[in-house]
Amino acid sequence: MGEQLKFIIEQLNKEPFKKNFNLITFDSLEPTQLLQVLNDVLAEIDPKHAIDIREEMPEQTVKRMLTVLGLLKYKPPANMSDVSDFRRGLVTGSKPVVHPILHWLLLRVPELKKRAYLARFLVKLDIPADFLQDDIINDTFHQYEELVEGFKAYHKECEQLRTSGFSTAEIKKKQDISAMEEEKDQLLKRVERLKKRVESVSNHPWMLEHARQLRVEKEREEALSHQKQEQKHQLFQAEQRLQRSQRQLKDLQQAAADASPESLMKKLEEENKINSYMVSEKLPKELEAMRRRVQYLQKMAAEPAMGQADVQELEDKIKEVDLQINQMIDRRMMRNDPMDDKLTLYRQQASIISRKKEAKAEELQEAREELASAERELKQRSSQAPAGEEVIRDDELKRLVGKLRSKGTVYKKKRQEIAELKAEYAVLQQTEDILKQRHEDIQQKLQTVEAEKGISGYSNTQEELEKVSAIKSELDERKGRALGDMSEISQVKELNSRIVDQKSALAPVIKELRTLRQTCQELSQDYEEKKAQYESCAAGLESNSSKLEQEVKSLREETANEENRYHYINSMTAIIEMQIQRAAEEVKLYVSSDPQERKKAIREAYMKNIAEQELLGKKLREQQKMVRENHSANMEQMKMWRDLEQLLECKKQCLIR
Repeated sequence: MGEQLKFIIEQLNKEPFKKNFNLITFDSLEPTQLLQVLNDVLAEIDPKHAIDIREEMPEQTVKRMLTVLGLLKYKPPANMSDVSDFRRGLVTGSKPVVHPILHWLLLRVPELKKRAYLARFLVKLDIPADFLQDDIINDTFHQYEELVEGFKAYHKECEQLRTSGFSTAEIKKKQDISAMEEEKDQLLKRVERLKKRVESVSNHPWMLEHARQLRVEKEREEALSHQKQEQKHQLFQAEQRLQRSQRQLKDLQQAAADASPESLMKKLEEENKINSYMVSEKLPKELEAMRRRVQYLQKMAAEPAMGQADVQELEDKIKEVDLQINQMIDRRMMRNDPMDDKLTLYRQQASIISRKKEAKAEELQEAREELASAERELKQRSSQAPAGEEVIRDDELKRLVGKLRSKGTVYKKKRQEIAELKAEYAVLQQTEDILKQRHEDIQQKLQTVEAEKGISGYSNTQEELEKVSAIKSELDERKGRALGDMSEISQVKELNSRIVDQKSALAPVIKELRTLRQTCQELSQDYEEKKAQYESCAAGLESNSSKLEQEVKSLREETANEENRYHYINSMTAIIEMQIQRAAEEVKLYVSSDPQERKKAIREAYMKNIAEQELLGKKLREQQKMVRENHSANMEQMKMWRDLEQLLECKKQCLIR
């Protein structure tokens, strides 16, 4: 176990982790910190896991880690016999569970990187067989399998090319490599010239060291600015999540504050009534209707095929039943029981109420289905969102689209500039090649002319003579400098004596300067501490001000919503008061002892209209009865009159003829 811990700490202290652990600090890590270290190692293997585990739920973290360990084919140790124990240990950040995982991962990081890369493309999707019955899904799945096979082939070819290896001679033959080598030689020559030029400057190592430190500090400043931007972005996201949580908490608190025990009991009683109605009345009726329909359909399916005679027989039966129904209605209308007349009104009201009840129950069922579908859609969107991120709202999406458009225009401009620079570079390179070719042609022509004139090698000797003359001029300059130096020896002695005097005079000043430097360093340290405190305080004040602004904005929105709600409640209250007033007047008129006042009531008017319509119906039924009784006699009388008319017409025709 000790060797395992040493190996883990040694690997974590190396690149790219740089954790700077020792045995004590690593062993004293909290479970959350230990899980974060494991997550960092997994992020090195697969970059999509580079998140802070504090920003996601523990169940999501464990589910994600178990998924990636399954893809990497990690097997728990033999002492972990139960999978639930392994999962529980991973949730709690147990050292006996996490340490073997870290040891196994750090022991084979390059291999696991390759496996994680391949797993993104080679792990096949698990699609149910029911969905594959669809032609489009089936074709898409086959196309996906073909792409996976193609990826396998290309990856094998790429690995073969990597392992095959080319000789350096073949690579050097390429024009790009040769051009790069020429550029390298030119850069090396330029560096040598710069080194020679710098060597003549005094204190050049000190200046070079400070230049190197300046470059390092600039790179560090860029990294810190980038880190600052990332932290600002993370802070903004955290503030947004905090605001959403605060709004949800406020809504819940308001709901809890508004909800008294009586109102909660009323809501629960209403829900209980609705659910009991759905269970005891609506759903059994629907179930019974569906059963009757199924029985009827089964009966229809079991019966043999019907012919035209059977259809005619059924139609005759339907006519007979309709006739019986009409006769029963007539008998009931003739009887005209006043008790039944009173009960008809209540029956109609009961049927209307039952229909309204069924309609509301159907609306409630539809609303519940819409709510369930909305919740499923919300879960689907949240599951499709990347880990640790929230679902983007419409206003945030619009703002991001605007930013992307502005960046797209900037990107297009930069790309156009790069294209122009590339075109100009190509033209310059072509011009350089042409000039080099011309120079070579001129050199060849010069050599041929020298050979013709019998002075071959004249240009080379001339260049050598020019070099020799340049070297001679440099030597002459050095001789002159040496003579000047010899003449200045006496002056140097005088200068040395002056320097000694100045040093003795400057010694107390230098001592005082050292003390001042120490005080300056102390003051600079104090300044840095105060500056850090000021920056932290300023950042806290900025965050507090942004929080207060968001709270003010949310309170204003809340105020506007409450005002709208207030006006709506006022209008509804006025309407309800008018309805209550009308109902009170109706009750007052109905209860009044004055018959004239009672006649003004709406109920009395309706009852009067109902009585008049019933009298009118009674008269019409009597007329119908009289017409039915005299119908046959009247028809015979009409037939006799038609026969008489035909007889007289016949006599008339005979007389005319």
